Amino acid sequence: MSSTTLPGGTWTLGDLSVTRVGYGAMQLAGPWVMGPPADHAGALAVLREAVELGITHIDTAEAYGPRVTNQLIREALHPYPASLLVATKVGATRDEQGGWPPARDPQSLRRAVRDNLETLGLDTLDLVNLRLGDAEGPQPGSLAEAFETLVDLQRQGLIRHLGVSNATAEQVAEAQAIAPIVCVQNRYNLAHRHDDELIDALAAQGVAYVPFFPLGGFSPLQSEALSAVAARLHATPMSVALAWLLHRSPNILLIPGTSSVAHLRENVAGAGLALSPDDLAELDKIGR
Repeated sequence: MSSTTLPGGTWTLGDLSVTRVGYGAMQLAGPWVMGPPADHAGALAVLREAVELGITHIDTAEAYGPRVTNQLIREALHPYPASLLVATKVGATRDEQGGWPPARDPQSLRRAVRDNLETLGLDTLDLVNLRLGDAEGPQPGSLAEAFETLVDLQRQGLIRHLGVSNATAEQVAEAQAIAPIVCVQNRYNLAHRHDDELIDALAAQGVAYVPFFPLGGFSPLQSEALSAVAARLHATPMSVALAWLLHRSPNILLIPGTSSVAHLRENVAGAGLALSPDDLAELDKIGR
């Protein structure tokens, strides 16, 4: 399968064209995104299969593991294909309890960027998202100091493109007033529709929107309407949820995660499910 046959086609992030169906590498680390995977060879196989399927957008973070996911990506795929964009995040670290404490002071951000460069084996990071908020979601407050630090690293040639993650609409606008961004990565799915207005505004600007937890998070989406549409189409609810996201707006890029080659293939195939206007109307009611 090539990128031309992947569901949804492609989207341009800055000067880079990526498949709208990507892959999120978070689940390659151990339980609760800590430590090494139970199946090291299997993790490498998933990454290689993603590229073999034609996926050109892989999402990661130095905090996954920590360091584990980046090292797996490097082992599996380096030297990287010219068409592959590896996006990472900075702004949070890990503690011994498995928490995600913020790390957005300038020193921490500079260290995180250099750590990402080292573990991924790169001289320049394709895309760095500044992670804001906390585990509960976006939180109000200025991102200026943190984002300006990343802009400075971009000027030094260490970062190619910038984005924000777990951000409010006001923080997105504040970032854009400082420097161009190519994407926003927030929680969004059929049942969590808080960013509908933001998605439409970004689409008009040519800025990508990358939903994390597109299938509801660690607990899959549960909805009678979703199950009914899936049964009618002889598909899984997860396939319908992914396909709906591709239909929702052309600027939405998917990064569903998995540690299974078979599940990766199912996600890619499921995202290409055809949804009728009646299906879409029924699904649109879930999060409203």
